[in-house]
Amino acid sequence: MTTEEEAIEEREEFEFIDPNDILAELPDDGDIPMDEDEDGEEEEKDGVGELPSREQSESLVSSFREHQGSVFAVSCHPTQPLAASGGEDDLGYIWDITDGETIVKLTGHTDSVTSTTFSRDGEMIATGGMDGKVRIWRRHGKENYRTWEFLTELQGPDEVMWLRWHPKGTVLLAGSNDSTVWLWQLPSGNTMQVFSGHTGPVQCGEFTPDGKRIVTACADGLLILWDPRSTAPIFKLGPSNARFDMGGITSVAVNPSSTLAAVGGESGGIRVVSLSKGEIVGTPGGHTDGQSVEALSFVEPTGISGGAGLAVSGGADGKAYIWDLNTMRARATLDHGEETITAALSHPVPRSHLVTTGSADGTLKTWDARTGTLLTVHKGHVGAVFSASLGLEGSVVVSAGDDGSCYVFTIDQ
Repeated sequence: MTTEEEAIEEREEFEFIDPNDILAELPDDGDIPMDEDEDGEEEEKDGVGELPSREQSESLVSSFREHQGSVFAVSCHPTQPLAASGGEDDLGYIWDITDGETIVKLTGHTDSVTSTTFSRDGEMIATGGMDGKVRIWRRHGKENYRTWEFLTELQGPDEVMWLRWHPKGTVLLAGSNDSTVWLWQLPSGNTMQVFSGHTGPVQCGEFTPDGKRIVTACADGLLILWDPRSTAPIFKLGPSNARFDMGGITSVAVNPSSTLAAVGGESGGIRVVSLSKGEIVGTPGGHTDGQSVEALSFVEPTGISGGAGLAVSGGADGKAYIWDLNTMRARATLDHGEETITAALSHPVPRSHLVTTGSADGTLKTWDARTGTLLTVHKGHVGAVFSASLGLEGSVVVSAGDDGSCYVFTIDQ
């Protein structure tokens, strides 16, 4: 069961894309949220703490507090000072990270919004929910990024577990609770592929950075590599291979050169898999047995080069590790505390030596990946951090939490 579900119970451009594909006609469902709430009145928020003072977190920039209930997802625009969040109130929002101003309310879901993500060019935003809907908005006009219009609703998944845009084009990928994986072309909304091969909820997945492959993994412990143009798997790894048996797979990351996948499981194990050979090439160990690996990311710090590179993992044991994948040994241990690490974010250049982690203890922490030194503690949440995203070339981190708030923190080098 995912963290989001537990909280609710308790409360490319692909080479085969048709360049002549035209814009689909906008559905006339009256759902074109161009502006803020009509009445402009501020509603009372339940369970949301006071805004933290500068003494509590000197890195605090702004906050967003429009959601009613837990906020499960947040993502930053690739170039603009905007974030999109989704929550337990069945709503998404696009908002300004400089001052917390609402830009657009993203409506139409009938259950919790658990995924939000901007397309690589920043022209579209997708939201996914526990209702199985994937809804797409696009920027309206060419003057600014403050006006958005509803484009289309995509059908297929039983419950959306995650969403990913293709790194080079307007193609969207989604993992579903019913063991299927869906691929759509936008703006037409046409279904390109439905991948069937998993036997459990597809809990994580990624495009490879070169856009040529898709990696997905499920709660039954299967990892599958796909060619986007075919519904036949390139290879599968699963519990039948004793070396790969980690229980359900909870996290996946792919290295920048698209040659390796790091895979984390419920058992606390990590496997490094060659995507060209379909073989396990490493089994770094450090997380507590039985404490799941909740977050994985590859790190590219300047000044450290060669070989397989570095990766960061975060676990339910409250620890994160910086792994040297050349030796499969831990380069540094990042002790976050006793609570689950829910996010592990590696920064782009020029802050590529930094890693920011988020935790169920309500804090985020920024570390130097080269040494494991703790640089900044970002405080504000009074509940678990469920999601985090880097914005403005890694100069800020935006978080979403169980307390119904989103916070924006600056990252000092």
